[in-house]
Amino acid sequence: MSIALVNRRRREARVAFTLLEIMLAVMILAMMSLAIYRFVQTNLIALRVSSEISATDTLYAGFVAMLTGEWTGLSGGRGALLGGPVRLNDRSRDDITWLASAGPGLATRYAAGEYQVTLRLRPEPGSDRLEIGLLRRPAIDAVNAAAQESWVTLLPDVQSLEIRYFDPRLNTWVEKWTDTIMLPRLVKVTVGRTNEVVPWEAVIALARTPL
Repeated sequence: MSIALVNRRRREARVAFTLLEIMLAVMILAMMSLAIYRFVQTNLIALRVSSEISATDTLYAGFVAMLTGEWTGLSGGRGALLGGPVRLNDRSRDDITWLASAGPGLATRYAAGEYQVTLRLRPEPGSDRLEIGLLRRPAIDAVNAAAQESWVTLLPDVQSLEIRYFDPRLNTWVEKWTDTIMLPRLVKVTVGRTNEVVPWEAVIALARTPL
């Protein structure tokens, strides 16, 4: 064998990679790919959770805005606002009823006449979950009211609904409001949400006079 051939093979041996070096390179690439995948996956999950939280917050903010716009426009008298406690399987399922014309309480601007609107819980159709919504029926036509009932879903997938009323005469919260002349000073709405340990709560100020 010539000296030139030997030298060429030595150079090729120095340039070529061994099997161990190739395996190490593949392992390093695999670890880098896994790290990048986990980083991207974590960020995607964080974005999805943040989006869901933002959507839920927007939904509940709209819920409060609707109730505030409706209740602050009520006038005392004629049983403008009535409510009482209801419990089922140790869960609060309170409801509150008021008289409303076309507007936020009916979720329409074109209804004719006056309606009786009830904020309450009910089972979601085809599910064992509960939802909060508005049950609407004409206030005058009591005979055909049941046939003209309609439902508007406001908050899906909830567990409980608790409503309390601040009575300025007693200077305390009460669980029932039956005064057909005077309105409560404040109404506190507490919603138990699925997969949430701490319930959501809002306090809504009403008109301060019984007029």
